[in-house]
Amino acid sequence: MTATIEERVKEVIDLIRPNLRMDGGDIEFVALEGTTVKVRLRGACCGCPASQVTLKQGVERVVREKVPEVEKVVSV
Repeated sequence: MTATIEERVKEVIDLIRPNLRMDGGDIEFVALEGTTVKVRLRGACCGCPASQVTLKQGVERVVREKVPEVEKVVSV
């Protein structure tokens, strides 16, 4: 049985999570809408000036690499 796009995205987020937790942050999958993944950054990531860099150059890059169907990752 093939995993859905949402299941694959959640697996990738689970792989990323330990890196964020090392810096006191966390990430939560919120939704998949079309080709856009919505996540919520938590902990130290909330309000951190580098959170958008983390989101785009870290989370989005890895998610798009592992799940090519995804076009972007946004924070909600």
